[in-house]
Amino acid sequence: MILSDQGILAGIENGSIIIEPFKRDCLGSNSYDVHLSRYLATYKDAILDAKKHNQIEHFEIGADGYILEPGITYLGSTQEYTESHAHVPFLEGKSSVGRLGIDIHATAGKGDVGFCNYWTLEISVQQRVRVYEGMPIGQLIYFAVSSDCITSYNNKPSAKYNQKTPLPMESMMWKNSF
Repeated sequence: MILSDQGILAGIENGSIIIEPFKRDCLGSNSYDVHLSRYLATYKDAILDAKKHNQIEHFEIGADGYILEPGITYLGSTQEYTESHAHVPFLEGKSSVGRLGIDIHATAGKGDVGFCNYWTLEISVQQRVRVYEGMPIGQLIYFAVSSDCITSYNNKPSAKYNQKTPLPMESMMWKNSF
């Protein structure tokens, strides 16, 4: 079951959903709009290795925006810090963003109960497009879960993305055993 605007507001009121900063006009009928932060990153190496810690280089979007190029994986982040303690958050791109040929996530659109952080975006584009800090980039949709979790994400010893940071985070695949 997807939460409506009323359900999202109830979650914010009881503390099971935290969105900072929260702006009432960003609340849709069943989603909440999130915005692109000023932080972007790209990988330093041309060839990425799933067993290696691939380093990234952070940079900021200037006042004139930043032109994204096809064929490059950009990591971005949301301006909003979020917590979800009783719902599964999903991040989807806004249709207006998709119509510009911007994908905001390759595979990581689902969060977990207990996710407490800024969202890292896996941005790719079909053609060159200029983006700006603060532009609406996606929408959070919250799903109710059928029972309480045994261990929420923020309490899992194996969770790889618990470090609270407004900067985009690189892949931590290398921490897995395979």
